[in-house]
Amino acid sequence: MARETEITAVSQTSYAASRQVAHTLEALFARHIEDAARQGPTDLAPPPDARAIEAIIDAAFWASLRREEGYSPKISLAFFPVEQASNALSFETPLPLTPAILSKLAPAVERPGIHLGVWRMDGELKLWGTSLTIPRSCFVLEVIQPGLLVVKYRRGHGTGKYVNVAVLEGDEIKILDERDTNPYACPGPVNSLLGFGTSANTHDEPVNVMVQLAASMRAHGRGGSLLVVPHGVETWRESIIWPAPYAVLPAYRELADLMRQDAETRNSRLWQEALFDAVEAMAGLTAVDGATVINDQYELLAFGAKITRRDGGARVEQVVMTEPVVGHVPSVTLPLQLGGTRHFSAAQFVLDQRNAVALVASQDGRFTVFAWSLKGEMVHAHRVESLLL
Repeated sequence: MARETEITAVSQTSYAASRQVAHTLEALFARHIEDAARQGPTDLAPPPDARAIEAIIDAAFWASLRREEGYSPKISLAFFPVEQASNALSFETPLPLTPAILSKLAPAVERPGIHLGVWRMDGELKLWGTSLTIPRSCFVLEVIQPGLLVVKYRRGHGTGKYVNVAVLEGDEIKILDERDTNPYACPGPVNSLLGFGTSANTHDEPVNVMVQLAASMRAHGRGGSLLVVPHGVETWRESIIWPAPYAVLPAYRELADLMRQDAETRNSRLWQEALFDAVEAMAGLTAVDGATVINDQYELLAFGAKITRRDGGARVEQVVMTEPVVGHVPSVTLPLQLGGTRHFSAAQFVLDQRNAVALVASQDGRFTVFAWSLKGEMVHAHRVESLLL
């Protein structure tokens, strides 16, 4: 019995993936913060060192496997000193960073936007309290579900500004490729979704509605399709069965109108809350059987639409599949191997409407963006669920 206790104690202080990824993440965050400093922001987080990264990941991983009163912990840990927090909730006595304490605290901090602050005090990593705000480029580790952790950082001010850096699931490590080393050229809407071509620390970075729509589609868990077509172009109608049960006329413009507000308005809390509600409402439409259609100005055109092959159009036979993960090798595959009818229909729509993009959420959490690749001259399927966790 003593031997079993000893083995358990050793195993719960040595999550191998935390050691394997710590130095890579240290270098990544050092680069992010250095790049941000050159642009002049004053609220930058301190760079995390490899030892701190390893310890935070290790504690969070073992905490994720615990259950408190039948619930698995959902925690967000942020590495920065309490002095950089505004209106922080500070513990009178900082707490040790241990799996047991994390799992006990989890019910109090599982709501979105609440972070447990971690900092080195008297040579040890301690939990100093909670905060709703964190510095720019701050190291954040989020516990999504048992054994599934995501490393991210805050890109800028406002809502929806977190960028995923790495996903750890058990012994699998995915480092997200921010350099866009994909040999297949990505069109603008896909670059926007993936975050390519955007300065990671730009002060006036626009809200990435595509990311928020994708994350909300994935979150409702019912699966769904969102077709994004060019504004003012009507050829998309050739790929839909008419009459469409829920065509919208005139186009519904709530989200479009919000995105046309000036920068000052868009920094207000009221605007951010209105945007969140509008995104949730539009993403909710994708749960209806069929596809939701919007244009690239975020105007709603239809939902519950049935996709069909355009008259005289070729049948989609294969797609190239990629994932924005370091070391991933593109592969050519059949559309149905990516999923069911929803995936096949989306690939067919993009083959027929090559200036459109199709976003597909699976009930199992997978998320695929279909777009036409000019370089590959075929439909390109981007697996992007790692960016949406």
